[in-house]
Amino acid sequence: MSSNSVAEPDGSAVIRVLSYNVRSMRDDTGALARVIRACAPDIVLIQEAPRFFRWRKKLARLAAASGLYTLSGGATAAGPALLCSLRATVEHTEDTLLPLTPGLHRRGFATAVLRFGAARVAVLSCHLSLQKAERHVQSGLLLERLAELGAPHAVAGGDINERPDGPAFRRLAGSLQDGWATKPWGAEYTSPADRPRQRIDAVFATPGIEVLSCGVPTGLPGITDADLRAATDHLPVLATLRVPVSGTP
Repeated sequence: MSSNSVAEPDGSAVIRVLSYNVRSMRDDTGALARVIRACAPDIVLIQEAPRFFRWRKKLARLAAASGLYTLSGGATAAGPALLCSLRATVEHTEDTLLPLTPGLHRRGFATAVLRFGAARVAVLSCHLSLQKAERHVQSGLLLERLAELGAPHAVAGGDINERPDGPAFRRLAGSLQDGWATKPWGAEYTSPADRPRQRIDAVFATPGIEVLSCGVPTGLPGITDADLRAATDHLPVLATLRVPVSGTP
């Protein structure tokens, strides 16, 4: 990885953001926790967090096994969730449910505004629709939600359910930096985990953030191909970002 999580002399913060579809933790949760821990993230953007029986306990166990803390989301956001490290000072969290299209799965956003020293950043985890038209609408709602959070810088990521040439992905990349396209590192394809052939998961950042590296963390110390295949059906996306000083809210 190009950089670790640090505070820079100018007050900016270098943070590690991991986006990961965990398929409701139905696979090898030990492998899942090992992958997350090896990535040493400051923020984890989870998709398909547990949503049913004892979902809070399951998410809390994953956070604890990964050396992190539950921030928001889960059933209350229809699947997306946020985990964070002790580096983060939490200003605000909010789960948002998106309009329901009859016959389709309910979707939502898990959001928070965090501080890392003097750097202030909004974060959002998403899992967009399988249906093309609804997915495009949701991409616009995502951009609106980031703006509503009112932070000077923002990071969004998740399972876009669409390749980079699709309209929803292009809409997001038109306003935000696509981490992999900006500073590729590691591997590109995220799905399926056992034979990846497409990039449908991504981390995006607002223009003021410097993307230092972004990609699937293959070859990172502590991460094995066996764990990546066993943990869930998607591969994770790890981004290292430099967030500038934000001043006061």
